[in-house]
Amino acid sequence: MRFVRPTLVLIGVVQIALGIVFLIPNAFPTLLGLPDAPAWATWMLTMFAARAFGFGYGMLVAARDPERHRTWIVAMIGVQALDWIGTMAFLVTGTLTLSTVTTAAFLPLLFIAVLWRVPSRERVALS
Repeated sequence: MRFVRPTLVLIGVVQIALGIVFLIPNAFPTLLGLPDAPAWATWMLTMFAARAFGFGYGMLVAARDPERHRTWIVAMIGVQALDWIGTMAFLVTGTLTLSTVTTAAFLPLLFIAVLWRVPSRERVALS
């Protein structure tokens, strides 16, 4: 549990930062040195930004009491797993390079490893 709270805060802050970046048209591709996204992609990125803000908030709430907010943590484990699988797919196909995806190649696995063992109150009570 020692690393859980700081990890949740870090994930929350990163989610909120991504939400801000995704609200600015073509900011994300520009940061990564990618070509500008088509105009319609701004719509999808705006919708993703809303979800990033929601998950960022959820991670900050969960950081206060991880056992009580286990549902938020389980949801983020799912998000991190899909992030990693998607990143690997883009790497394997050669669409993106390791230098482009940077920390997305390993951070999701680290986050999952840290968050996986958060006990629920029910399990603690049965011990």
